[in-house]
Amino acid sequence: MTVGKPLRTSRPAIYGAAFLMATSAVGPGFLTQTTVFTQQLLASFGFVILLSVVLDIFAQLNIWRILTVTGKRGQDLANETIPGSGYVLAAFVAFGGLVFNIGNIAGCGLGLNALFDLPVEIGAAISAGAAIVLFLFKDAGRAMDIFVKILGVLMLLLIVYVVYASSPPLGDAVYHSFVPERIDPKAIVTLVGGTVGGYITFAGAHRLIDAGVIGIDNLAKVNRGAVSGIALTAVIRVLLFLAVLGVISMGASIDIKNPPASVFQNAAGTFGLRLFGVVMWAAAITSVVGAAFTSMSFLKTLHTKIEQKNRYFVIGFILISLAIYLSVGQPVRLLVWAGTINGFILPIGLAIVLIATHRSTVIDDYDHPFWLKATGWGVVLIMLGFSVSTIWTMIFG
Repeated sequence: MTVGKPLRTSRPAIYGAAFLMATSAVGPGFLTQTTVFTQQLLASFGFVILLSVVLDIFAQLNIWRILTVTGKRGQDLANETIPGSGYVLAAFVAFGGLVFNIGNIAGCGLGLNALFDLPVEIGAAISAGAAIVLFLFKDAGRAMDIFVKILGVLMLLLIVYVVYASSPPLGDAVYHSFVPERIDPKAIVTLVGGTVGGYITFAGAHRLIDAGVIGIDNLAKVNRGAVSGIALTAVIRVLLFLAVLGVISMGASIDIKNPPASVFQNAAGTFGLRLFGVVMWAAAITSVVGAAFTSMSFLKTLHTKIEQKNRYFVIGFILISLAIYLSVGQPVRLLVWAGTINGFILPIGLAIVLIATHRSTVIDDYDHPFWLKATGWGVVLIMLGFSVSTIWTMIFG
């Protein structure tokens, strides 16, 4: 069985992984999706958030535990479980990460535009440069951990202020979170996909593997890190939902060109718009880091050159994302659909990881708990069902 670092020395990496997962999820797409769906479903969106959190936790616990206990990244575990599947999974994850990262780069530009009135393209280029500098540090992993922790806490505090300023109808939100007036499968697929779909669900686990936090001895801390990452994401999602609901309850309109910006501006005027700039930039830049790191972590063990020059491939991934954004732009609709696309990837990746628990040659003598297997397969079936429903609606209306 794989042996990892002692608990005391692994603690910073564990919480760094939790923040990396959470801040990877909380990007421009996250802000846009939450605003758009709250506008459509109103207080009933609380139920979608509640259900997505439950699905997120079960998905995350299964993937984090199995990967860290074996010390194998997602693509390696997949290839050992079903030969060739790791290459397919890596291709899907890298593509989904690229789609998201184009939106993340755009979000950086929008954030600096709202904060300093910089042209969006210049703000995007400056932010890409900042992310690249992070990966040039000798200990890039530690620098990344500190970076995402600071900006994650900053986002949380600023959104709390906007919730206070918008005075949302809390009673209505709580009631309809358990008794929804309407359930939207696409919203569930998009939220789960945007929180633990695609590259995001593997982000924290791959960070822990890189830090040497592997083996059965570290499982308790890995559990805590996985749940902490989902909890932090859920808190930010709920707060943003309440802020949007409060703005709508005030009778203010949401600008479809930039939905989350109009929420902050309606709640706190010009100052709110500046706050949005900080939140958007923090959300976007941390997601740029998370998407680039995780996408390349899926590719680096597939070829020795990528393994040896990993940081330069990460930098190249960021530059390609910037170049595509500057060439074609990033509309709001694509940000929403990026989460939906990653929602389709989740059941595939999770199913392969769960199948691995029945391969003793892959997981050695680790006995994965039955309740986690059962809930994991439940997430696979639910997400497949919602995904099929979403595709059916797309095709036939």
